[in-house]
Amino acid sequence: MTARATVSAGYASGLLDLAVSHGAPRETLLARAGITGADLADPDTRIALTAFKTLMRAGKELSGEPTLGLLFGSTIRFDDLTIVGLISHAASDMPEAFRQMNRYGRLVIDTTAPSDGDRFVISREGSRAFIIDTRRNPNEFPELTESTLGRFICGTRFYFPNTPLYCSAEVTHAAPAHADHYERMLGVPVTFGASRNAMEITEAFFTRRLSKTPRYVFGSLSARADELMKSLDAAQGVAARVEAIILPVLHTGDVTMDSVAARMGISRQTLYRQLKAEGTSFDALLDSLRHTMALHYLSGEKVSVNETAYLIGFSDPSSFSRAFHRWTGTRPGQVAKA
Repeated sequence: MTARATVSAGYASGLLDLAVSHGAPRETLLARAGITGADLADPDTRIALTAFKTLMRAGKELSGEPTLGLLFGSTIRFDDLTIVGLISHAASDMPEAFRQMNRYGRLVIDTTAPSDGDRFVISREGSRAFIIDTRRNPNEFPELTESTLGRFICGTRFYFPNTPLYCSAEVTHAAPAHADHYERMLGVPVTFGASRNAMEITEAFFTRRLSKTPRYVFGSLSARADELMKSLDAAQGVAARVEAIILPVLHTGDVTMDSVAARMGISRQTLYRQLKAEGTSFDALLDSLRHTMALHYLSGEKVSVNETAYLIGFSDPSSFSRAFHRWTGTRPGQVAKA
């Protein structure tokens, strides 16, 4: 593990609560992990993955529950921890939900992949397909592998009990003493000592719809955003039309002038000329909308600073902080606490 590997305090708190529910003493767990209750008070705070690892190991020991990692992954809901679940469920289908989970998942667990790219990748291998976990040195923390399997396999089964999306799994660590619990809890055969950590997915994964039309995720967070969307729809002019197209997909981080022009049925150059005639530009509109929504989310106290960064399309919180300072002259945390 590296110094960059962290987890959210909210995720660690979920693990702590689970271990306590199985009989482990809370204060002893915290002491073993070298953290305090105050460290976990703000779910957006980051703690080192090494502390989370110690918490997991101490939880297993003190609760007498060797399957704690599997239990944590199979019972925890990202919806209960951050907006990750809301964003993923706003996707139109499973592949899009997977892409959003990959992007937003760092809010909960920020580990490092060999290329510093996406942690999870989909690999087509002949007639089979796999989701591969590329994190470094996985055998240093096999319990994280266990919780990942539970989160993916059991998590999707919770929402789609009648649509099998996974059919097998491979893990790089050797079979533990509780190996027989894997298939019982995950519902798929597991190969130990493999060359990679992977989950085989069915073809249904690529076709499973989540909704007939992508849900307007901002409406899940605030009625004010719904009002803004309606006003944009009703407004006249090219700039208003562009904003109305951008707002529902702002959270995807994939908003480009080309994609908006295509949605409008015109060329990029035509859109450029039309916006210029109205005294604005695509970049200015995008920047202004991000500014507006950032202030809205932070002042509403419904999402954290980090969550706001991702919701308005930034790839990392530090870039958002710089942009917010440019907009307001203050740090986003100052608005959130005001």
